[in-house]
Amino acid sequence: MALLVLVRHGESQWNRENRFTGWVDVPLTETGRREAERAGELLRGVHFDQAFTSVLQRATETLDIILRVTGQTDLPIERDAALNERHYGDLQGLNKAETAQKFGAEQVHIWRRSYDVAPPGGESLKDTAARTLPYFESAIVSRLKTGENLLVSAHGNSLRSIVMHLDRLTKEQVLQLNLATGVPIVYDVAPDMTIRSKRILAG
Repeated sequence: MALLVLVRHGESQWNRENRFTGWVDVPLTETGRREAERAGELLRGVHFDQAFTSVLQRATETLDIILRVTGQTDLPIERDAALNERHYGDLQGLNKAETAQKFGAEQVHIWRRSYDVAPPGGESLKDTAARTLPYFESAIVSRLKTGENLLVSAHGNSLRSIVMHLDRLTKEQVLQLNLATGVPIVYDVAPDMTIRSKRILAG
């Protein structure tokens, strides 16, 4: 048996300000730190063999807090930009309401919620999956197959692409998928990568 735990980072400053964040390296809010602590409390008693995170501080700090709360601060950590959030291109830093006024609500909805339409200078969810999933397969799946328990702290869209893959969602189904900040998703994985169970630890 292997466990894969996916955690979207806690609330960031730009989550609070309703801005497109993407690859901009914004910090957690105090609420986000509390969400990370709560995730750690929910994961107490789970022994991890390895942790993975993006290179952005909102994910790395979330991971650090979880490991502190669970008493596993010496855990090996691999950081890789393949787990970074979707790059929002020209929209990064813009308030979402202001962006809708500027480009039109329908166009912004298409950029945010279509599977394969990218914003100007940015990535679609399909593009995000194209960099996240090869890394997931090479770095993470190989360890799950040997029975290791793994923790991944990343972002809404990089994790959506992983959940889409694991849950075998269609590109229409994944558009309805929203991952809450700081809420662990726990997969019990067989050696052949069959999903035995999935739990969302909402506390």
